[in-house]
Amino acid sequence: MSRLPFYLIVGLLLVAGIAFSIHRHLSLEVPWTPGEQRQVWEVEALINFEAQGDPVLIDMALPTNQQGFRVLTEHTASPGYGLSFVESESGRRAQWSIREASGSQQLFYTVQLLVSPDARAPEMPPPQLRRDIVWERPYDTAAAQVIERAWSRSADPFTFARELMHDFSDERQGENARLLLTQFQRSPLLVRLINQAGVPAREVSGLNLEDGRRRQNLTSWVQVYDGEQWALFDPNSGEQGRPDNLLLWETAGHAVLEVEGGTDSRVTFSMLTHNQPAAAAVRNQLSNDTLLNFSIHSLPLEEQALFQTILLIPIGALVVVILRVLVGIKTSGTFMPVLIALAFIQTTLVTGLIGFLLVVAMGLVIRNYLSYLNLLLVARVSAVIITVIAIISIFSVLSYRFGLNAGLTITFFPMIILAWTIERMSILWEEEGPKEVLIQGGGSLLTAVLAFLAMNNPLIRHITFNFLGVQLILMALILLLGNYTGYRLLELRRFKPVTED
Repeated sequence: MSRLPFYLIVGLLLVAGIAFSIHRHLSLEVPWTPGEQRQVWEVEALINFEAQGDPVLIDMALPTNQQGFRVLTEHTASPGYGLSFVESESGRRAQWSIREASGSQQLFYTVQLLVSPDARAPEMPPPQLRRDIVWERPYDTAAAQVIERAWSRSADPFTFARELMHDFSDERQGENARLLLTQFQRSPLLVRLINQAGVPAREVSGLNLEDGRRRQNLTSWVQVYDGEQWALFDPNSGEQGRPDNLLLWETAGHAVLEVEGGTDSRVTFSMLTHNQPAAAAVRNQLSNDTLLNFSIHSLPLEEQALFQTILLIPIGALVVVILRVLVGIKTSGTFMPVLIALAFIQTTLVTGLIGFLLVVAMGLVIRNYLSYLNLLLVARVSAVIITVIAIISIFSVLSYRFGLNAGLTITFFPMIILAWTIERMSILWEEEGPKEVLIQGGGSLLTAVLAFLAMNNPLIRHITFNFLGVQLILMALILLLGNYTGYRLLELRRFKPVTED
């Protein structure tokens, strides 16, 4: 029978698991190791205005994912106000409303931003060119001459915008530029001139991030579109490019803050930066998973904690398969060591080993007595289960009375599995003798300890919980090991006399 379908399935599982894991690392920036740190900025916007005793509506632009930054969390403090977040072509905006307000008002908006070099802004359509630009005399002549001068020294939209801004700088400012600046503000003026030349452009507002700064204001920047991509320009110097510490707050060319029913409105910003574990930094975006970005983080925390342990079972299964198929270690029960290893995670290794040996030893003594009663199998196993429960209860009470709180964790042992283990060992003792019991019992404990060491490793716990594609890789490896038909390592000792001859 051809093994090609088998190897195709194994290859598909490996490729899918690796691709899924790499996708989560690159697109969602889930770290490979649990100790990685990420820089997070926390920016607070404070809105102040004077209410006139009438209904009030406040509309403020909000930042979105963009080059270098990814929005993690956001919250507001606005007692008595209704709040809604509005999505539109002009971007995200927050709207506060109240039926009546008077006097000084303060509203707070706080956002946490992850510094992410791979983050990108969503695609936005270019702004519509204004065809109704009208200048009064003599500004129409000055505008036409400034545009013509910059256009003649440029080769594309970006160089045109740069040359135009240089003509408004202090070093190259001519009479026409000075005349226009007496009537118009610099950034809206530059956008108007660039649009008149047939190049899409818009004014955007950005915040320079500096740790510990308070009461900062937004600065104006100019974005220019060349038909394929956007470029950011400093309207004062004409320099092209975006500084690393610049956060674009409003990118649609609209007002940052609009207040109806109030006067003297203003918004100021305070900011702090700190480092936090990368896994915690990206947890919020993982909770909004799609089908491609499926993860356990979308579940409630209680279920997440449960799955964090469940997802370790395939690691223990792989250890059992390696030790039984390749090494040849005998165990009492196929996957009983995995369940014991899970109990060791809750009890710690030393406490778990002592508790396991005490329960099994006491259980074997009582099971030996039950064998003289000639009970049926179901009744005998049920009696062993009750015995195991009694033994665990007695040990827990005694350890608590003696102040050994670690002994209370013995209740994490799977009682049904312990009962069946005692039953199997007792039958094995009667049929094969104590030597075979020691071999299988010792193999079970060794396998459980090695599985515990693998499952309790922080790196493995992190990877299995955050990269579900690893489960597919483990499945592929177990299938490959299940196809092994060669000699086990412990069987090679039978051939030692041959090598001596």
